[in-house]
Amino acid sequence: MGAIPAQRETVTRASGVPAHARGCPETRTTLPGSPLSPGSARTLVRTTLTDWAASGIPGTEHLTDRLVDDAVVAVSELVTNAVVHAGTDVELTCRLEEDTGALVVEVLDHHPSRAPRDAEIEAPYETPEYGRGLRLVSRLAESWGVTYRTGAKIVWARLPAEDPIAARDDIEAYAEERALERGLRVAEILAPEPQRAERDRDWLNRGALSFLAEASDLLAGQLDENLVAALAGQLIVPRLADWCAVWLEDEMAGRWGYPRSGDAEGGGGWAADVVAGTGPRLARVWHGSENLIEELRCALEKEPPHPADSHRTGPVPYPWPGEALGARGAQGTALAYRLIAGGRPLGTLVIGRADLVRFPDEVTGLVEDLSRRVALAIGAARQYARQATISRVLQRGLLPGAVAEIPGVASALVYEPYDKGGPSGDFYDLFPAGDGRWCFAIGDVQGKGPEAAVVIGIARPWLRLLAREGYRVADVLDRLNQLLLDDATEAADAAARALVGPVPPGDGPQTRFLSLLYGELTPVDGGIRCTLASAGHPLPLLLGAGGEVHTAAHPQTLLGVVEDATYTSETFELRSGETLLCVTDGVTERRSGSRQFDDGDGLATALAGCAGLNAQLIAERIRRLVHEFSGRPPEDDLALLVLQAE
Repeated sequence: MGAIPAQRETVTRASGVPAHARGCPETRTTLPGSPLSPGSARTLVRTTLTDWAASGIPGTEHLTDRLVDDAVVAVSELVTNAVVHAGTDVELTCRLEEDTGALVVEVLDHHPSRAPRDAEIEAPYETPEYGRGLRLVSRLAESWGVTYRTGAKIVWARLPAEDPIAARDDIEAYAEERALERGLRVAEILAPEPQRAERDRDWLNRGALSFLAEASDLLAGQLDENLVAALAGQLIVPRLADWCAVWLEDEMAGRWGYPRSGDAEGGGGWAADVVAGTGPRLARVWHGSENLIEELRCALEKEPPHPADSHRTGPVPYPWPGEALGARGAQGTALAYRLIAGGRPLGTLVIGRADLVRFPDEVTGLVEDLSRRVALAIGAARQYARQATISRVLQRGLLPGAVAEIPGVASALVYEPYDKGGPSGDFYDLFPAGDGRWCFAIGDVQGKGPEAAVVIGIARPWLRLLAREGYRVADVLDRLNQLLLDDATEAADAAARALVGPVPPGDGPQTRFLSLLYGELTPVDGGIRCTLASAGHPLPLLLGAGGEVHTAAHPQTLLGVVEDATYTSETFELRSGETLLCVTDGVTERRSGSRQFDDGDGLATALAGCAGLNAQLIAERIRRLVHEFSGRPPEDDLALLVLQAE
């Protein structure tokens, strides 16, 4: 640490904290006093130290993976304790000593647990007044301490470049698993053996928040329920139990079997009989000894959980599978926890430890808290899966199953929705309309999601119906405009209520505007007659055989905006070798800083460079140029249609 001002009082576990050299790498940040701060601190420190190691600054050659991991764990514990005991904003400082390669981390809070005194006082570690649950830090640090000053307290730790714990037998497993996920590193130390003394149980209670924070980080954002089950096993075995199993079941209560009323066995917590069903699925089995996993799985599959109370999350006894665990595991204790999220049972988590009469309350409580987080992660993964399935079904219904082949016309299509998991606001179609006519459309609905899907679901079928009824291009747009004004607002609002809940007070139905380029193709002698109209859509471009480019329509009003709007169309002929390019604004408005792709007729310039290419190559080249225009991924749906007279 740096020199301490005279008005500060210092309480340390070891003396000799060196002053850091001027100009050494250092980072400072302020975090809110919330449970999310430990996770933010871990991310910041790991990122900062990784950047330092890559910079080549003197002293950074000492930044090994071990030292980075130790720093992340120490900072997590220091910030966690500050959040729990102070609840104020937390100031985090991390600096590297150039000469020794040691890392010094400091965490300052603004609510000290004891008032400053006039003299330096040593205290035993177990004293809650000074220790604040920093046993984990004491194992990793060469020295650590607490510095008091008026209105603030700094808890600091000095982590040496050499590994201070590599030779300690009691945490050998901790060193062996250093390469595992960052959350598992903390879990190894925080979870005590059941036989440890009361002092270790108290330590577990004070370190539980850090363990659960790491577990939450691992589980957050997982989109696969099977991966969530696997992570749960990694967190529990062998830290809290010898083995762990996760069953997953259908969210519809009763489908996989729940107990009939009155069938529960007395005292056992399990039903004697259940409603007929296929039963829960054993998703994951973990054991500290891998050669026992398969036998344990076979035994557990024969004894699926049938809880008497399917909505109770607390632990209940589970039959011990002694035969599958060999002589050393003949006796033991197993507990089952229901996994419930949103009031719905999703599965069951079972833990077991051999040669144990009962789990300590500290362990059962910690696993119950962990099981809630596992249940929430499984629920979130299932919600994502449901939404992804709905989106795929919607998307299939909003787009044509195949693009029609037109005699004398080569076509190519690029369609890239921005949100791969949700309905796009862009759509296209190319279909036969009868009487030797083919029609094409490319459109873009204002907004995205279910409301946009409703509008597309109205527009595309009506386009086909009106075209096949023989309506001219301009008449089709007239009628579609009126249809959107009459029906789309009401339908979109109903869909929004059904999928995302009630509309907030004051937010009434909102019209969804539609930009559309719609046209009709008819083969004639010497080429293709094309009649088209653009309603608020990027204008189509015509590429001549000699490389000249010009627009093929004039702008008109968006559909769904003006009552009784009248649209007009234009007719021209596509001669052999000529190409019509139709795009959505995901192409023209592709951004790179303050510039857009179509600034200065950028799209026309790109198309002119495609002279002599066939339709497929033109589509691919425009797509590539749009992507290369910016180093960032596109932020809008992208669709383009190329029609080329052969």
